[in-house]
This record gives sequence, structure tokens and C-alpha cells, in this order.
Amino acid sequence: METTWNIDTMHSEIGFKVRHMMISNVSGTFSSFNAHAITTGDDFSTAKFNFDANINSIHTGVADRDAHLQSADFFDAEQHPALTFTSTGVTKIDDETLELAGHITIKGQSKPVVLKAEFAGIAVDPYGQTKAGMTLTGSIKRSDFGLTWSAVTEAGNVVVGDEVKLTAELQFIKQ
Repeated sequence: METTWNIDTMHSEIGFKVRHMMISNVSGTFSSFNAHAITTGDDFSTAKFNFDANINSIHTGVADRDAHLQSADFFDAEQHPALTFTSTGVTKIDDETLELAGHITIKGQSKPVVLKAEFAGIAVDPYGQTKAGMTLTGSIKRSDFGLTWSAVTEAGNVVVGDEVKLTAELQFIKQ
């Protein structure tokens, strides 16, 4: 039996971290996103995941930086308004750990990625809704997606690192 799970956006967050000046991390989130999973019964090791985030919803806490990230120097939100992830397979490592293989598409370029999912389980909330929760982590190289803007300081430090760490706290509602 196929089960559809839709993202509970009120209890989910999508984030990233990237090195700045190679000495600290800058964090950001996407405030507008959508995701769903289709499973066999309640078994997330059979899941097919789809996710998209609105590039114009990027938020790093600095409006000028957000505008720069939305510009053609980085995501080019005008031409490529969303980033997407579509799973191609799930591997169950143990009862709490899954690996999600799939393709992430950013700025019109699609690349394979493997994300780690820490599956927290399934529970019924006080309103009778069945929910599933997990934490996703992984990393990508921004240069793989044409996000190649860079600058170097007088001391020779790269301003923005190439590796981007991805994190997502996801809660799904069984339909």
C-alpha cells in the first residue's frame, strides 16, 4: 500500500553553512520550500522523495548578502527560481539511519548527491495526525552548480568556500 507524506513546514527547516574567509561559517536557511515522500506503508526505506526550495526565500540574516546570493553571481533567482532534489534510491543502514541518493538541481545544473538521514521515527500528535521526522545532512561543492563567484583578500584568503554543508530538519504528515 502506497502512503503519501507531505512536509509539515511549521515544524521543518532547511539550512546550509559555508566557510567565510576560511575561518568561520556563515549559515542560511530557505523559508519557502515544499517536499513530499511516497512510501510503501510506513517504511521510509522505500521512500521516493521530492523537494524544492524557493531561491528568493534565502535568508542569512543580512539583506545585502541575501540579495547577492539571489543575483546572477550566485543562484540567479530570476532565471532559476528554485533548487530541487529528487531521490533515486534509499539505502537502509540501520533502524535509525538511511542514505538518500538523488539528484540536486541548482541554477539549471543537476548533479548526484547522497544525503544521510537520521530517522527519528513515527508518532501521532495531539490532533491525531501521524507524523514522521528525520534529520538530513550532506554536502555539495557550489562550483559543481555554476556558483563560482569568488574573491580573495589581500592576505590571500578565499572569501567564500566551495563546500556547502546541507542540513534539514524534516517533519512529514501522513496523508
